[in-house]
Amino acid sequence: MVRFIFTFLLLIHGLIHLLGFVKEFGLTQVSQLSGKTLIPLSGGSAKAMGVLWLFTALLFLVSAFTFLLKKDGWWMVASIALLLSQVLIIFYWPDAKIGTIANLIVLVGIMLAFGTWRFNNMVKQELKSLSAQPLTEKIIITSEMLRNVPPVVQKWLSRSNIIGKEVIGSVYLHQKGEMRTKPNGNWMPVKAEEYFSVYQPGFIWIADVKAAPFVHLAGRDKYENGRGNMLIKLLSLYPVADAKGKETDQGTLLRYLGEMVWFPSAALNNYITWEPINATAARATMSYGGVTATGVFRFNPDGDVISFEALRYYDRKEGATLENWFVAVDPNSYQEFEGIRVPTKSAVTWKLNTGDFTWFRLEITAINYNQLTDTLRPFPEKALAKTNTYEVAP
Repeated sequence: MVRFIFTFLLLIHGLIHLLGFVKEFGLTQVSQLSGKTLIPLSGGSAKAMGVLWLFTALLFLVSAFTFLLKKDGWWMVASIALLLSQVLIIFYWPDAKIGTIANLIVLVGIMLAFGTWRFNNMVKQELKSLSAQPLTEKIIITSEMLRNVPPVVQKWLSRSNIIGKEVIGSVYLHQKGEMRTKPNGNWMPVKAEEYFSVYQPGFIWIADVKAAPFVHLAGRDKYENGRGNMLIKLLSLYPVADAKGKETDQGTLLRYLGEMVWFPSAALNNYITWEPINATAARATMSYGGVTATGVFRFNPDGDVISFEALRYYDRKEGATLENWFVAVDPNSYQEFEGIRVPTKSAVTWKLNTGDFTWFRLEITAINYNQLTDTLRPFPEKALAKTNTYEVAP
């Protein structure tokens, strides 16, 4: 609805500018315009101003249609139109001053669009870096490759249908869900996209959070080269969070480790080592870029992952503290994407001394594997884990 209202404003504002063209070319009588200007106009200069009114009107009309069609660059055209419009309004102030109000509304729209455009451009550049990995050979997973992980992990990987399929080197997925920033806070709808690279582990998560009517937060969580950065901008313009440092590095590494359930063959990578705990649990330790962290995966008797937990840094005003970070997986949510069986629903909870704080509930709606770029392919066989050897689980 807001899109149509703003489009209508641009159209009407543009059409009103045609009155200046009609007036200066004497095409018809325009009673609304007295012809008063800050500087008197002669015949030639009056017609030049009329052409400027016409050109500005056309720019507003073009920006209206490009905005309606969701073209990223609509605000660039609108910016030129706005500048010319305000110059004309000032020049014809006695008659046109009311147009300043419309221009202020258009200016707000341009600023918001600029913020989104700049944020998206930043993400595009980061994705290029994430995707810039060497072309390597295609590898098909065999049951023998599972000998390097504990039986319970073997059972999970087999149940995930990875045997006989290409090793996953990149992932692109869609999420929807809701989050909140404090235990008693309101839930905010979230739509997100996430890109993963596996050979050199990393991800970029881009989220749009509806904080309130007409108010959104643009979020980008990044893990690359062993380093993390969480950036959140109000209306895509004003930074409200820009977390980085060793605590963030550890947290994003753990996030990558926990989200591996959506691309199970990554469990075979040599930057992850496994230790069996019992028949339904295993400890995974990931080391990369000088950062090491450990988490525990728990499975149901069928071999499906039902939870992941780890000690992760929790931000506080007085400083980050290590707290129990728990991801509960809905065992009834498993689906197949491109033949790979993965969970689609989960809830993320901080288990604090003051009580549990579930802050994010999400659902995966689509996944694509090995399609991030034309050059990004699965990691080479030498990158597969070669640690302990176990019997292949039945």
